[in-house]
Order: sequence, then C-alpha cells, then structure tokens
Amino acid sequence: MKKLDAANLKLGIVAGGQLGKMLIQEASKWDIATYVLDADENCPAGSIATQYFKGSHHDFNSVYNFGKQVDVLTYEIESINIDALFKLKEEGLTIVPDPITLQLIQDKGLQKEFYRDHGIPTAPFQLFNNREEIIETVSSGKLSFPFVQKLRKGGYDGRGVLIVNSTSDTDKLFDEPSVIEQKIEIVTEIAVIAARNQQGEVKSFPTVEMVLDSRANLVDKLICPAGIGQQLCNMAESIAINLIDKLGMAGLLAVEFFVDTNGNLIVNEVAPRPHNSGHHTIESVITSQFEQHLRAVLNLPLGSTKLKLPAVMVNLIGEPSHSGPVRYEGLTECMAIEGVKVHLYGKKQTRPFRKMGHATIIATTMEEALAKAEFVQRTLKVKSWKESM
Repeated sequence: MKKLDAANLKLGIVAGGQLGKMLIQEASKWDIATYVLDADENCPAGSIATQYFKGSHHDFNSVYNFGKQVDVLTYEIESINIDALFKLKEEGLTIVPDPITLQLIQDKGLQKEFYRDHGIPTAPFQLFNNREEIIETVSSGKLSFPFVQKLRKGGYDGRGVLIVNSTSDTDKLFDEPSVIEQKIEIVTEIAVIAARNQQGEVKSFPTVEMVLDSRANLVDKLICPAGIGQQLCNMAESIAINLIDKLGMAGLLAVEFFVDTNGNLIVNEVAPRPHNSGHHTIESVITSQFEQHLRAVLNLPLGSTKLKLPAVMVNLIGEPSHSGPVRYEGLTECMAIEGVKVHLYGKKQTRPFRKMGHATIIATTMEEALAKAEFVQRTLKVKSWKESM
C-alpha cells in the first residue's frame, strides 16, 4: 500500500457544496492541499479550500483544466462532464471513484440493469425513451398503475421522480428517457454507506433509518442505529458490501433501500460519494464518512466504523415562505443542550427547502436523542431577514 505524502499532495474536489466543505475540513487535519472547482464563487467549500477555481462541472474544459492542477481527483456530485474525466484518466490522473463507475451511476437505467444482472434486489422495471412509449405500454396492458417514473439522468434530491397513480396523471409524464418501476408499498427507508479502497478492503457503516419530509421529498431526520431489527440491518450491510465489491470501485458508496410490507429489502439507488445519510458519523462513529472517503480515495487502511453513541441527525432546511439573506432562529437555545452538534454550511442565501445545515444529536439512549432532536426541530428555524411575499 502506497505511503501517504500529505505535505505534497494536491486533492481536487469537483463541486464545492457542503459535502466538499466537510471533506476539506477532514483533509485539513492531514495537511492536504485542497482544490475546488465550482461555478459559484460563494460556494461553501470555496472559502476554506487551499485554492478555488471558478468553472462548471458540466463543462469539458473547466473539468479537464481543473484536473490538470491536482494529483488526485474526487467529487461530491454525480452530474460531471464524464468525457473530461475519461480524458484525464487516459492521461494518467488518479480519479476516485473511477469514471467507469460514475458513468454507470449517472444513468439510473444502467444502474437498474446492473442490479438485475448481479442479483442485487431491486424493484421490477422497464426502460422507456419518451412519454409516448409509456402511454402505449399502459394502453396495451403491459404496464399497470400505480408506477413511478424516474429520469435516467439528471435527477437529484427527489427531482426527476414522478408517481403516476392513474390515467389522469399521464399528462405529467416526463418526455425523456426514463425508468418505470412498479410502485412499492414502503414501510420505511434505510441507508448503508460502504467504503472500499484500491486494495479491496471493505467496511460498512451501521444502517440508518430515514424519515422523509413529504413537502420537500428530502430526509427530515435519520436514526442510527436503525429501529428495524438487527437481522435486517445485517442484510442491508451485506448487500451494500456486495454491491461495492461487484462494482469494483474505490471510495464511498451510499446505498438507499426501501423496506416493503413483506420485510423485503429493495435497493432504490446509490451515490458514489459522501452522503446526507452519513452526516451523523462526524460525531457518532469512530471514523466519519468524510475521513473514510479520504482513506478510500488515497488507498489508505480503512478506519473503524464502530458506533460510539446512538444518534439522530436532522436536516436544517429553509422555511417554506422564506427567501433571501439567511438568519438562524433558535440557534443559541439548541447549542445549550448537551449532545447537540450544529453544522451550518455557510450558504448566504436561503430559499424554501434548501439544505442549509444539519444538527446531530448524540445521547446514551435513543429515546433521549429523539427527544432532544424533536426540540431542535421545533426550535431551530432557517429563515430570511425578509419574508418572501
């Protein structure tokens, strides 16, 4: 295994959101120089990176020229110009996770085919090129309601997903290449983050249970350990480890699951990077997801994923009627509570349901952590200095 020469390493991160910021905070502990590419000069990671480069992660030249400045390249978002990454790889740049993995994950159709071909449990699906094909298949009786349409490319945080319950909903169908899944009766949603280095060492974090905010289709809070029973947790972690091995990838892989009414685990989708479902690990696990990502990217031994204390993580999102310069209400009251750890991402502008930060609550019992989390959610509000009309 290659020795780490942190003092002379330039780590590039494509996109500079909150995930990039928290990754840089970990990298700084090892004195690693961090370079960030983002179109927004005020991005959260830009203010703490060693160097910030202005440019779009969609643009070939921006990504390619940025990659020429660093020794190792990673990313905090999937929608990157893949041609630029392949060109950089061809020229010898170390990119982790590999562009081959990213290319597959960028396309939900290819994801689903990979699951099917490798025995990974997933919902039955069909692939379509446009709205007309879907409507014709419904008319022929080969597709029945209710079903879920997911854009093959570009969906993020619930965008690009449509639940179709009846014929009256078909006029809302996306007219783009998409995956159609039969709608599943879901009891709960869970996630497991697995890590793998280039030596093939694999570890998974404890399973988390996710509670969704139906208004924003975002995670409202997550609970670790998940309250679904140890057997299901073990099964989920085994599937995540199997999946990252089958992909042969290095880095982090966040695997989101549905648990259906029959107690079956169904892989929904994956992300090859640090993930919202792992933020609690900063305080509650011996090795945070961000440190683990660095270890995997740099081909270092993976750290312990042992849970130190029960934890609840709550997302801090913009209040529905507020847009503009951000202000945080109730911050002092929450920080006075033992075990409450607040992370603000540094975004200067809020808007309805925008992710602005998170709070992790750790306690000796889950009951105590949940009670404190409820107080935080009641008290800590993300508002603007001027309420939108």
